[in-house]
Amino acid sequence: MSPTSKSPTERLEACYTGIIHDVMRAMGLKDFVLPPEIRPLFPEQKLAGPIFTVKGKVDEAADAHTTLLEWTGLLAEAKSGHVVVCEANNTVTAMMGELSAETLQYRGVKGYIVDGACRDVDFILKIGFPVCFTFYTPRDIVAYWRPAGFEVPIRIGDVAISPGDYVLADRDGIVVIPKDRILEVLDAAEKAIAAENKVRTAILEGVDPREAYLLYGKF
Repeated sequence: MSPTSKSPTERLEACYTGIIHDVMRAMGLKDFVLPPEIRPLFPEQKLAGPIFTVKGKVDEAADAHTTLLEWTGLLAEAKSGHVVVCEANNTVTAMMGELSAETLQYRGVKGYIVDGACRDVDFILKIGFPVCFTFYTPRDIVAYWRPAGFEVPIRIGDVAISPGDYVLADRDGIVVIPKDRILEVLDAAEKAIAAENKVRTAILEGVDPREAYLLYGKF
């Protein structure tokens, strides 16, 4: 199967964040790397796909029933084949846990990224559901946090994210690609990976690294 016959998600999974960063920088794009504090629970596992956005807010006046009903609504709305990315606006409670991770995984969601906390980590490790988050806490969202919107524009750090944009997360970090630039970015990334492979081969065959760089324009 040629690269262009694959879906954008499949092509993105074959890339890595460093090369995506380099080609987006060369295109003049800015503010597309999520804060480094957001780390993957499975650093060896890539997470890639179109984004389902969630925005939330702290509401300490909300009762337990309301927060749980709206949280389960979030789980029901999340799209299969997508990565949920959540602007939590919450640095107190966990934004992902055992039953929620298992529900999203069962419903075909590829993973979950949040600028907030996670809990029930031993269980999530067992089921292998990709989660990227900033810290751990046992405290949950009950009577404290509510979703404020699904499939709406969000911002995490300096990165503006729209529904349907693409995300790639790996051990090095997380990059967001605008949906209207995804094919252009993928084409450039695949060409850059091919050039890097040629440089690597040349160097391992004894070519001076400066000559290899000048020959292929990549290092």
